[in-house]
Amino acid sequence: MNTANAIIKLNDVKLTLGGQLIHQGINLEVMRGEIVAIVGGSGSGKSTILREILLLLTPTSGTIELFGQNVSKLSSQQILDLQRHWGVLFQQSALFTSLNVLENIAFPLHEHSQLNKKTIQELALLKLLAVGLPIESAVKYPAELSGGMLKRAALARALIMDPELLLLDEPTAGLDPQGAEGFDKLLLNLSTILGLTILMVTHDLDTLWQITDKVAFLSDGRILEFAPMEKLTRSTVPAIHAYFQGPRGRITQQLYGDQHGI
Repeated sequence: MNTANAIIKLNDVKLTLGGQLIHQGINLEVMRGEIVAIVGGSGSGKSTILREILLLLTPTSGTIELFGQNVSKLSSQQILDLQRHWGVLFQQSALFTSLNVLENIAFPLHEHSQLNKKTIQELALLKLLAVGLPIESAVKYPAELSGGMLKRAALARALIMDPELLLLDEPTAGLDPQGAEGFDKLLLNLSTILGLTILMVTHDLDTLWQITDKVAFLSDGRILEFAPMEKLTRSTVPAIHAYFQGPRGRITQQLYGDQHGI
């Protein structure tokens, strides 16, 4: 596995779907250990970038490099090996409703490892506790969990293979402010402890200020700017200025500005 600093590298990625141009030339680098977010208006193609990185969509042109490897040149087996180095948290958690929490967390190990059942169960319990879930939640089913617990269970499953890269789609969507703040702190702690690289799509301004190193602003199929929040919120680019300087954006900036030297 290539250990170059760039974990994700998109080079002039263009995508056309159904005759519609989605991306006009995306360039993005996520370095090892960074927490990076992609933001932009509804329909700007934020989640589509994640799907391209996850190899669920193939760009019309351009290249995607993951861990230093051009994914378009990899064999099916090489892609399977690569996928073991990332974990994914989908917006709706995507847990199996017929499995309890521990079974959901353990599922990838059953599919992709040769570990025995007892070891898998022990590892799943460790991940359950690592994301702050109580031990009694192990035997509960997704329908019995709160929104915050669902997110944490899904995160534990995303971490079960000890990935280097974590991909998140709207991780705090649907959570109350307290739950969202707790989830942000959890991500930040896990990133530090486990040495994770994180790429997320989010519209949560608190998340952007509290845990990201850099933010990519997507509009009209392009990344208009890629910078830390303290720089991005001072942008004079009309689309970026309008996004961050509305009433909610200004309140959030006032709240976190002192911490970032603004």
